[in-house]
Amino acid sequence: MTTDPATTPARPPAEVPLWNVANVLTMLRIAMVPVFAVLFLQDTTATRLWATVVFALAAATDKLDGSLARSRGLVTNFGKLADPIADKALVITALVLLSIDGLLPWWVTIVIIVRELGITVLRFFMVRRAVIAASKGGKLKTTLQITFILLLLVPWSGLVSNGLVDAISVITWIVVLLTVAVTVITGLDYVLQAWRIAARSDDGPASAGGEPAR
Repeated sequence: MTTDPATTPARPPAEVPLWNVANVLTMLRIAMVPVFAVLFLQDTTATRLWATVVFALAAATDKLDGSLARSRGLVTNFGKLADPIADKALVITALVLLSIDGLLPWWVTIVIIVRELGITVLRFFMVRRAVIAASKGGKLKTTLQITFILLLLVPWSGLVSNGLVDAISVITWIVVLLTVAVTVITGLDYVLQAWRIAARSDDGPASAGGEPAR
């Protein structure tokens, strides 16, 4: 007997399992943070290299878990909450450790942490009104942060000549200063977008589309 599609009850959408590959990668990134910290604090060339490898792998899962969640329909409320927590935990831990070790001035660490935590809090306040899409500037900021952290993590003095160490140091500081500038500018841009959305909130919920701003 032929069933009329118009009279056939629609099947409810399949529930996304909590322990899917995207969420597992996010939890793995969180678990790698203390491993990275312990390796960094050993303060030997070998352990610093391993700390760099762990940080790089953890940073790589950030892009991968988001791509998998969207492409395979694995987006969950847990993932939405845990993913930014994992990102901030990794970056903030690295910045604090680098400053404690004297490799990065505290003012750089403080500026970046204030921006990251401030925007995260603002996102939670704005989530009912709009999801502001990640801008190219925000993605550039993330790339620059990961790049200069990796450059500072590598124990160059134990691997290359002093002349090359000096050249790498200059390059690193150019990236650091550029990162601070982009971090501040993108933070101000997010605040401005949020203010504009709040100003026209009487028109109803708004959405800029795309993934949340970073």
